[in-house]
Amino acid sequence: MILIVCVDDAGGLGFNRRRQSQDRALRARMLEKWGRLWMSAYSAGQFAKEDPVTADEGFLEMAGPGDACFAEGPAAAEALGKAEKLVLYRWNRKYPADCRFPLDLEARGWRLEETEDFAGSSHEKITEEVYVR
Repeated sequence: MILIVCVDDAGGLGFNRRRQSQDRALRARMLEKWGRLWMSAYSAGQFAKEDPVTADEGFLEMAGPGDACFAEGPAAAEALGKAEKLVLYRWNRKYPADCRFPLDLEARGWRLEETEDFAGSSHEKITEEVYVR
């Protein structure tokens, strides 16, 4: 699976069981670049009903090789071991967080393949980093 995760500068994923932030331009980019996205019902609430998303609480177990999975909260860190590719979208700021994603990716066998900055709708700069094993 291709694991897609949004993090702040300290690896923050969420605070008080909620996402830290969201961005309309980022959602459009994910759909354009990765096609159909698998995710939880909570995450699907950010997307339009007509967007190509599959919402199921067991999405990380159901997804196969090459399927793009947008994961938030603790599920994101738990899914890292199953991923064949990792896409981090960095907010480039620090938010309050009580749930974090491990950022020691090289030590975990991941190699940065590409990076690109783009403007979001609510964030001046979002950085996309694509990692492979």
